[in-house]
Amino acid sequence: MTASAPELSASAQRVQDALAAARLATRVVEYDVPARTSAEAAAVLGCAVGQIAKSLVFRAESGAPVLVIASGAHRVDENRVAQALGESIERATPDFVRQQTGFAIGGVAPVGHPQPLATFVDASLRRFDTVWAAGGTPHCVFPIAPAALLAASGGREIEVV
Repeated sequence: MTASAPELSASAQRVQDALAAARLATRVVEYDVPARTSAEAAAVLGCAVGQIAKSLVFRAESGAPVLVIASGAHRVDENRVAQALGESIERATPDFVRQQTGFAIGGVAPVGHPQPLATFVDASLRRFDTVWAAGGTPHCVFPIAPAALLAASGGREIEVV
């Protein structure tokens, strides 16, 4: 699997612009194969599934979007997130995800959303020096240190499992 030319899609460019605005020296890379799941992304990148920082969107009881950035090796405990948030959550529909983040499921980035989202980041990502996050499309990813991901996303670190 190879990375493509430096010109990015509009969604990926939005993520790259958000990373640049946060003064992060990382680049969104677009691959010629999609990586819609953590396992697919790990296979493309040649890294551990746990190094994939998957962005999952939930809908809070109030109707607000909630972003959870979790290790690809983990299944999110919705009760833990609800407890940290202070209200119940449910899985969001694909339409809700696109409306709230501007990204389609499989390419939701942890940054570059139209408005800030309540965000929670899996504390277990800290066990890695570098994690890989979606870059706006299922073909795009970028490497980032977990502490920088936490800062750039404006998230709160919690145990999600």
